[in-house]
Amino acid sequence: QVQLVESGGGLVQSGGSLRLSCKASGTIFSIYVMGWYRQAPGKQRELVATITNTGYTNYAGSAKGRFTISRDDAKNTMSLQMNSLKPEDTAVYYCYRDSDRVRSWGQGTQVTVSS
Repeated sequence: QVQLVESGGGLVQSGGSLRLSCKASGTIFSIYVMGWYRQAPGKQRELVATITNTGYTNYAGSAKGRFTISRDDAKNTMSLQMNSLKPEDTAVYYCYRDSDRVRSWGQGTQVTVSS
């Protein structure tokens, strides 16, 4: 079983940057897909970005050009660098990891972007 712990959320002004991190612990398999979802109040959870163990990345249209997902397998950590943040990026951000046919979730971290 994998446990995921997010960090790095907070309050930032429009145009600012934040870096979210997600650290995995427990039974770690080397083949995986990890990523970030976000959920704003009153809205459905949406996929933001994903990364595989081979380094393949994919982004939602709203994140392209502004967000960068990365991984450090030696530290079992995934990060999301968010630049040029907008008020509409305000949401709870959740990391997840798919490995060995099991999806694990983090507890979520709040990102608030003020205008």
